[in-house]
Amino acid sequence: MSDFSSAMDSQISSARLTQTPRLPTGAGLNMAKIKETAQEFEAVFLSEMLRPMFSNIDAAEPFGGGNGEKMYRDMQVDEYGKSLAKSGGIGLADQVMREMIKMQEAKHGH
Repeated sequence: MSDFSSAMDSQISSARLTQTPRLPTGAGLNMAKIKETAQEFEAVFLSEMLRPMFSNIDAAEPFGGGNGEKMYRDMQVDEYGKSLAKSGGIGLADQVMREMIKMQEAKHGH
């Protein structure tokens, strides 16, 4: 990895740390579950955004093609989405978490 790439990764990581929402500790809020659900939502969103990028890529002969290839490709794109979301994603999970917390607080009257 180049020095430039390392520097960029470091800056991106530190920026994500400062953007993490401060979570209130309220009665009835399961923060771990909210975070997990928000991250899963972002993973699905990213997978669906990535899927068209892979739709026109054909596998090389003699191993590619068929229904197995399509199933594998879909699973691969899903895993890319999960990996991206787990490593910080695009910030969608943070926003979803904030909204879920607001909804829960409104429901519980906080």
